Amino acid sequence: MGNVVIVGSQWGDEGKGKITDMISKKTDVVVRYQGGNNAGHTVVVEEKEFKLHLIPSGILYEDTTCVIANGVVVDPAVLLEEIESLIDRDVGVNDFHISSNAHVIMPYHRELDQLEEVRKGNGKIGTTGRGIGPVYMDKIGRFGIKMGDLLNEEVLREKLEATLELKNSILTEIYDADDFDIDELVDEYLEYGRQLQDYITDTSYLINQAMEQGDNVLFEGAQGTLLDIDHGTYPYVTSSNPTAGGACIGAGVGPTKIDSVLGIVKAYTTRVGAGPFPTELTGKAGEVIRNQGKEFGTTTGRPRRCGWLDATVVRYAARVNGLTSLAVTKLDVLDGLETIKVCTGYEYKGEVLKEFPTDQRVLAECEPIYEEFAGWDEDTSKVREYDNLPENAKAYLDRLSELVGVKISILSIGPKRAETIIIDKFVD
Repeated sequence: MGNVVIVGSQWGDEGKGKITDMISKKTDVVVRYQGGNNAGHTVVVEEKEFKLHLIPSGILYEDTTCVIANGVVVDPAVLLEEIESLIDRDVGVNDFHISSNAHVIMPYHRELDQLEEVRKGNGKIGTTGRGIGPVYMDKIGRFGIKMGDLLNEEVLREKLEATLELKNSILTEIYDADDFDIDELVDEYLEYGRQLQDYITDTSYLINQAMEQGDNVLFEGAQGTLLDIDHGTYPYVTSSNPTAGGACIGAGVGPTKIDSVLGIVKAYTTRVGAGPFPTELTGKAGEVIRNQGKEFGTTTGRPRRCGWLDATVVRYAARVNGLTSLAVTKLDVLDGLETIKVCTGYEYKGEVLKEFPTDQRVLAECEPIYEEFAGWDEDTSKVREYDNLPENAKAYLDRLSELVGVKISILSIGPKRAETIIIDKFVD
C-alpha cells in the first residue's frame, strides 16, 4: 500500500473517518496532519459508535501507531477528555504520540473566535468557535505556544507574558470582555503538560523512521479541499491546509515519501457555514438527503447544507491534490430517489465554465449545469460486490469517475466497516 494521504474532495464531512479506519487495518502508522477539534470523524465498529475530534481513527486498532503531528492545533482539555473516553471504552492509547511542535489552543483563542463571529454579524464565516483561527494566527504571527512548552514552566510563563498583555487589551478594550490571569493559565496548562508528557515527542523523526523501515503510513486530513486556506472558497475556509500538500508540511516529511493520494467523495455534496454553494438544495430534496444521510455535524451538531454532487468541485480537487483514486461514500443515502443530478459545469453570465472558478464573486453567481440520472429503489447497503449494484447506480458512479478523470477504488454504502465495497485492491 505504501504511504497514502487521505483528503476530503469537497467541503469536508465526506466520511473520511470510516475510510481512514478501514485502511488503518493495513497501516502501521496513522498521522493526523492539520486542523484541530473543529473537525470530527464518526466510526462505527460492531454497533459501537466512536466520535473522534483529534486522535486519528487508527486508534481503534491496537497494533497501529497514531500520531498528532506538528500541523495540528491542540486543545489539551479536549484531547485529555478524548483519551479518557477511549480508555473508558477499552481502547488502548499506549502507542499514541503528539508533536512537541503542535500549537496549543488557549482560552483566549476560543474567546476571541466567538467574539469576532458575533462582531461580524451577517458577515460571519461560520466557525465552530473552538479557537482554531486565532491559534493559527498566533502561529503565523510567532506568538504561539507549543505542546513542548507545557513541559517547561519558565518557557511557558515567558511566552504568555509576551502575548497576554496584547490579548487582554484586545478583549477588554475592543470587545468589552473579561481578561485572563497569567498565573491561572500557567497552572492550568502546566497540569495539562504533566498529564500529556508521556505522549509528547518529535513526531517528524518518528514518522520518517517508520518509513525508512518499510512501514505503511497513512496521513489523515481534516475538513476538505474547498476549505483549504489557499485553495478553498476563501474567506469561507478553515485556517490550515487540508489538501495533500499540507500532509508533508503538517507531518514533517518530504513529498518524495508520498506514494498515493486517496480522495474521499460523498455521493452528493454538503457544506457547513457560510459561502457559495452552487448545487445547494433548499427544498424538500435537500431535507430528504439531510435526514437520510444524518447530515448533522459531529463536532457542533448543526445541520449541514445539502445539494447534488458537483463533479466540477471534485475535478478541481483531483487537480490540486493529485488524486490517484477515489473513495465514494454514502451512496446508500440516494436509494429511493426517482431522479439524481450531477453538476458538470456552471453557467456564468451566459458563459459555460467547465473548471471551478477561484473568484468567489463569480462562484456566487454561477448556475449549475446538470446531467440527470434515473434513480434506483434497491437497498444498496446490503450489496457487497460492485457487479451486484443496481445498474442505475453503476451508471451514476461510472459517469462520476469519467467526469473527474480518476478511478473509484472504494465504495461506502453505510457507516459500518462491513458496509463497504472494494472495487480494486487499493488497501492491499
